[in-house]
Amino acid sequence: MVMPPPPPRPRRSLYQAPPPRRRRAPCVVAAVVLVAVLAVGGVAGYRVVGFLQSVLNGANPAQILQQQLDPPAGSIAYKIKHGQHINVLALGYGGAENDAPYLTDSIMAVSIDPVSKRVVEISVPRDLYVRINAWQDNRVYTEKVNAAFEVPNMPRSFGPGPLKPAYTGKDGPGHLAEATVAGMTGLSFDRYMAVDFKAFRSVVDALGGIQVHMDGPLDDCHYPDYHNGYLNHGVPLGYRCPAGAGIHFPAGTYSVNGEQALEIARSRDAIEPDQATDFGRAKRQQMIISGIKARAVSVNGLARAPQLLDAVQADLRTDMDVNDLTALYNLLGRLPESSIQHFAITDQNLVVDVNGTGGDCGGPRGVFVLCPVDATYHMWQSVFGQVPLPTTTLAEKAPIQLVNASRNTVDLQQRATDTLRQMGLQLNDGVRHSTLLQTTIVDYSGGKYPQTAAWLKDFFGASVVPAASAGVTPAPGEQTDGLVVVMGSDFARRWTGLA
Repeated sequence: MVMPPPPPRPRRSLYQAPPPRRRRAPCVVAAVVLVAVLAVGGVAGYRVVGFLQSVLNGANPAQILQQQLDPPAGSIAYKIKHGQHINVLALGYGGAENDAPYLTDSIMAVSIDPVSKRVVEISVPRDLYVRINAWQDNRVYTEKVNAAFEVPNMPRSFGPGPLKPAYTGKDGPGHLAEATVAGMTGLSFDRYMAVDFKAFRSVVDALGGIQVHMDGPLDDCHYPDYHNGYLNHGVPLGYRCPAGAGIHFPAGTYSVNGEQALEIARSRDAIEPDQATDFGRAKRQQMIISGIKARAVSVNGLARAPQLLDAVQADLRTDMDVNDLTALYNLLGRLPESSIQHFAITDQNLVVDVNGTGGDCGGPRGVFVLCPVDATYHMWQSVFGQVPLPTTTLAEKAPIQLVNASRNTVDLQQRATDTLRQMGLQLNDGVRHSTLLQTTIVDYSGGKYPQTAAWLKDFFGASVVPAASAGVTPAPGEQTDGLVVVMGSDFARRWTGLA
C-alpha cells in the first residue's frame, strides 16, 4: 500500500531560534485598543460605519446606542458595569511582510479586575510546545503555541480534514488561539485582538511619531529584514555590529517613527546584556506603549483620528464591538503604570528550556522549544486563577522567603520565588534545606501579616505555625522574620504536576 505524502509544513519564521535561556516579553498591541477607540470617536459618521463593518462587529448606530445604555449580558461593557473579571487575548503577528505571516510573535493574556481597576499582562512564550485541537475528527496537532493563530489561516498546511466550526470564518484564528492559551492558563477569554507589524508602524506614523527615552544604547546585529533574512551581513551572534549592520539606537530622549518604534520593541538579540533579556525588552515595550498613549490622548493625537482609523482598519482583527472598546477605554485609558502588573512566563519560573532535545512535551530535536514544568498545567491554573491578588494581601508587604526542603526538585526555590514575585508579593531570595520536610509556613512575625499568611496557606495547602512551636531548624541563609514557607516534597509534586 502506498501511503500519501505528508501535508506540507507551514513556513517557519527564520527569526525564531534564540540562544539558550533567552526569554520573551510582553507585546505592544495593548496600545492599539486606545488608538481604535480614539479613531471611532473622532471621525465623521461614514468613516465610523466603514470601520465598524470592516473591523468591529456591528454597524447600526441605534443598536450601538441602545447597548451603551443597556449592555447585553456577557459583553465587556456588562461585565465592567457589574464588576466581573475580564480576560482579553492580545496577539501580535508578522503579517504579509513576514516570511511566516500568521505566526504570533507576541502572545499576551490581559486579565482585568474592574473593581480594583488593576490589570495583569501575562506574556506567554511563543516557543512553548503545545497540543492544538482544531479539527472535527479531534485530531491533535503538536506545535509551538504561536501556530494556533496560523492553523485556521493556513489549514491546508496542517493536513486534511475540516476544522471545528468555532475556528472558521473571520474570527476563527483568534478563537483557536484563545482556546489553546485557555487550556494552559485556565483563563476564559471574553475577546481577542490581533494586530500585525504594519498596523503598529502605521499607528506610530499616523501620530506623527512618539518620544522614547533610552536608558542605554541598543545595538542588534540580528534584527530581521523583510526578505527572510537579517540586517547583519553575516555578523555572528554576540559580536559588535560594524557600520551598516543591524539596528542602532543611542541612549537619550528623542522622537522615533513607526519603523524605529517597531525595531526598539521587537529587538531580541542586542549585544548589550541588559537589552537582550526579557526584562530589558519588556521595559522598552512598556516605554513604547506609554509613548503611544501619551501622544494619542494629546490634542495633536485627537486631531489625527482619521489617520489613526486608516492605520488600523486593514490590519487589525478582533471580535470586539465598539461598545467593548469604549468600555475598556473608559475603564483603563488613563490608568497609571502602577495599576498594570506584568507577568512573563519564562524559563526562570513555569517553563523549562529543553536545549534542543524536544523534551517531555514532544518537541522536535534540534529546535528551540520550551516545555511546561507541570505538564498538566494545574500549577499554571492555580497561579493565574489568583491574579491579581487581593489588595489587602499586597498592602501588607510581608517579607516572605521560600525554602526548598523537597527531594530532587533542586531549583524549586528559585522558580517559585520568581513566580510569586511576579504575582506582586515581596520575596527575598530562596534557599535550600538539607532536611526533607512537609510543607509548613513558619510565622516569625507574631501574626503581623494575617492576610498574607492566609493567602500562602491556601496557595501552598499548608499550615501556618508560630516560629516558637514550628520545630524547624533554619537552613543557612534562611530569614528569621516575616513569613517563611518551607516547601516539602508534597508541594514539589504539585509544582511538577505529579500530585
